[in-house]
Amino acid sequence: MKLKNLFARCLKQYLIRDIPSNKNNGVLGSLTLSKRRNYYSTMSNQPFVRENILLGMGNPLLDMTVLKGGTDLLIKYGLEKNNAVLATPQQLSIFKEIVDKYNPTYIAGGATQNSIRVAQWLLHSHWATTFLGSVGDDMFKTMLEEAANGVGVNVHYQVYSGDHTGVCAAIITDEDRSLITELGAASKFCDTFLHQPEVWKLVEEAQFYYLGGFLLTVCPQAVLEVAKHSSEHNKVCSSNLHATFLCKLFADPDLGLMQYVDLLFGNGDEAREFAKEAGLGNQGETLSDVKEIALRVASLPKANTSRPRIVVFTQGGKKPIVMATQGEVQEIAVLPLNPEDIKDTNGCGDAFVGGFLSQLVQGKPLDDCLRCGAYASKVVIQHYGCTFPPHPDFE
Repeated sequence: MKLKNLFARCLKQYLIRDIPSNKNNGVLGSLTLSKRRNYYSTMSNQPFVRENILLGMGNPLLDMTVLKGGTDLLIKYGLEKNNAVLATPQQLSIFKEIVDKYNPTYIAGGATQNSIRVAQWLLHSHWATTFLGSVGDDMFKTMLEEAANGVGVNVHYQVYSGDHTGVCAAIITDEDRSLITELGAASKFCDTFLHQPEVWKLVEEAQFYYLGGFLLTVCPQAVLEVAKHSSEHNKVCSSNLHATFLCKLFADPDLGLMQYVDLLFGNGDEAREFAKEAGLGNQGETLSDVKEIALRVASLPKANTSRPRIVVFTQGGKKPIVMATQGEVQEIAVLPLNPEDIKDTNGCGDAFVGGFLSQLVQGKPLDDCLRCGAYASKVVIQHYGCTFPPHPDFE
């Protein structure tokens, strides 16, 4: 069955579930900060949140979430827990199998768009955020638009008639998740769209950027162009390693993206893979200590030397968050959430980034950025997909 027809069938099963969240702030409980200097973000002096202060660019996707029986899918299609991949031709049948046999839940997704929606939810200011990406001219596009517009994101899609909007199968097993994506129209995002006057105006107006790592497989030229603009105009460029297979692109000296990245997110597995691809070890040394990797990544050369790079690596479960900047590294401990409150880990990391960025653009201390990232992550983990209640109660 062609994917376009398969996606049309999915419309009949579309569902977004809303599970009440626990009002206790913090991720997986509360957040404990180790002893360190009280760092402040040097990346904003904004007295208020204006329109289009934060611009995100990535792959908008509709998530197909499998909550039961996913272990068999992982084995059959060669997928790993807590990893993300693009579907090979041999794996494309997974989407039909999920629709036919697993009664999936359909939720607005795409890692970068998720983070932008969460940031917008926390900022309270209409159109404080903007998102750029590519979709098909179908009902899935409408669902994604409604989810983003509903919290006030200024969405500008490059629309391809006749193509389907991309999908991502999120397979949940216990507290782990595995993602496999069929990009659809998202694979056609191009810098020609970026150069349209009304679109480039949005790029110029923004002061902060969140450029999704997944977009490097689609249009690295667009990512690089916005990153260079950010650096040349003393703005703030953030990005996310997003998956181990993307780390070679971040480490690619010919692409040269890292010199423009002021704030980098990732997880422990991605950190170790990036260290290997970038040759961060001395004389063939293999780095496995996430704290040491974060320090070395933070000290990599930058085009804009006026801003110290900030590196934030999450590690999942009970392992601490690692943050490095200005030659120092800290571990931020997290307390576990009651397992009964965990609904879906998919989108949890995206929510952390969105919470962090929502405070960064306001010039808040980095402790507040981390605390809000923790809060957003905890809220989302108690919902299905990257969804959240109408109003945040972060203080």
